[in-house]
Amino acid sequence: MNVKWEQRKLGEISTSFSGGTPSVKNKSYYGGKIPFIRSAEIHKDKTELFITENGLKNSSAKLIKKGTLLYALYGATSGEVDVSNIDGAINQAIMAIFLQKDNVSFIKYYLEKNKYKIIAKYLQGGQGNLSASIIKSVHINLPFTEEQLKISNLIKKVESLISLQQRKLDLLKQFKKGLLQKMFADKSKFPILRFEGFHNEWEQRKLKNVYQKIGNAFVGTASPYYVDAGHFYLESNNIKNGQINRNHEVFINNSFYQKQSNKLLHTGDLVMVQSGHVGDTAVITQEYNNSAAHALIVFRNPKDKFLSDYLNFYFQNTSAKNKINILAIGNTIRHVLASDMSRFSVYFPNKDERKYISNLLLKLQYTITLQQSKISQLTILKKYLLQKLFI
Repeated sequence: MNVKWEQRKLGEISTSFSGGTPSVKNKSYYGGKIPFIRSAEIHKDKTELFITENGLKNSSAKLIKKGTLLYALYGATSGEVDVSNIDGAINQAIMAIFLQKDNVSFIKYYLEKNKYKIIAKYLQGGQGNLSASIIKSVHINLPFTEEQLKISNLIKKVESLISLQQRKLDLLKQFKKGLLQKMFADKSKFPILRFEGFHNEWEQRKLKNVYQKIGNAFVGTASPYYVDAGHFYLESNNIKNGQINRNHEVFINNSFYQKQSNKLLHTGDLVMVQSGHVGDTAVITQEYNNSAAHALIVFRNPKDKFLSDYLNFYFQNTSAKNKINILAIGNTIRHVLASDMSRFSVYFPNKDERKYISNLLLKLQYTITLQQSKISQLTILKKYLLQKLFI
């Protein structure tokens, strides 16, 4: 369509109000049946808090219906916008925006697309607050209703696909969690899941007997050697959920890298986070062969190919995490010692069963990774459409 879009202030095409919070000192105001929606919950279909009719009447909290457009005004969630999934009451950090039915989705996507532009221009206060008067003054570029609906419906289709793929991902993760719990159950309490064709008893062995060497990667201050581009430096932030990620990247200069030549990681090694979120592990793949690392426990040179994969999945189950938490020391920042992990005992099946289990879980993890990739690609598509379809 080639019809010129009309610019209007949001306050000219809508009505709105904000809510309030019942006094937390009065216990009779809480524990009722009214969902109490706070700014961090505008995308959710349930709330953590519920208030009573008495709490609603004796505060500025206001009721909204499912389908109301909600805009977060305060704090870390400033600028978040969504259509409410539930009936409930809102607090003062939320602005409820009432529009004609055909405008709701379009305005939601328009505000979503312009979130950071609005924040950069209008954010107020040390905590990063927006005001209702400011949001009502935001200019919206509006096409005719027919074009609004076409744009909104296209983006809704992409959102529906994202939701569908997310549900599939959640089911895969639940299945993996249940499989890990059954497969690596505490043998002293529960029978370990067995597979057809494997009947040998599992053997308890200390980790120092299945790796040639267990020790620390570099421990100390490395920040003076950070550079904008150089050797990737593997840190605890890069180890999560059994995998290595590059969400946060640090690079070190060549001189510092060369000094760690005797501590470099090699394909097949297992690394474990030593402090903070202790116990998270990952297997070093070919991509990270000869990488340097910081503040990680390194299990070097496994005695067979599938040991590290097997243990990487083992350490993701709740029973193993609980055992490591018992070993962790320190009050402020928890950490675990390489010497304790050397003496850590694990039940191992024979080599063939270990290979079977590792391959099964690797295939499942690969499926999960593919599912995550689909969601990422669809999210990028939605962002692209928001940028291209809105003036």
